[in-house]
Amino acid sequence: MAQVTATAERTVPAPVDAVVAAVADYATTRPKILTEQYTDYAVLSGGLGDGTSATWKLHATKKRTRHVKAEVTQPTPDTVVEKDLNSSMVTTWKVAPAGEGASLVSITTTWNGAGGIGGFFEKTFAPKGLARIYDGVLSNLASTVG
Repeated sequence: MAQVTATAERTVPAPVDAVVAAVADYATTRPKILTEQYTDYAVLSGGLGDGTSATWKLHATKKRTRHVKAEVTQPTPDTVVEKDLNSSMVTTWKVAPAGEGASLVSITTTWNGAGGIGGFFEKTFAPKGLARIYDGVLSNLASTVG
């Protein structure tokens, strides 16, 4: 199994504290910024940052759907980590200053990919598809907090 990584980033016209608060708000902000590739979203416990548990279905393609049950941690004030209890997938949101009143937000997801030829295609195409989905989420985030 090979490690697969997908990354997207965007500058958001809002200060770091506001952006981190929005990213960590699974109860109110998160449902507003998710794209149509996310369905059945629900907060199971918590709702704000560390200790939150949430679930959703991610439709990576018309035929590939992943049921995510995420446990959220905030290892640093500018980082939110979602660990999927149903798989090896880990998504890390990082927020950094990007000039006066702006923030650079990055989303990086890693998981253990398949082996063989299927793994080759997964490692080649899945990161690009997931990055496109994340671009939409980051655009929605920028519109929501910017």
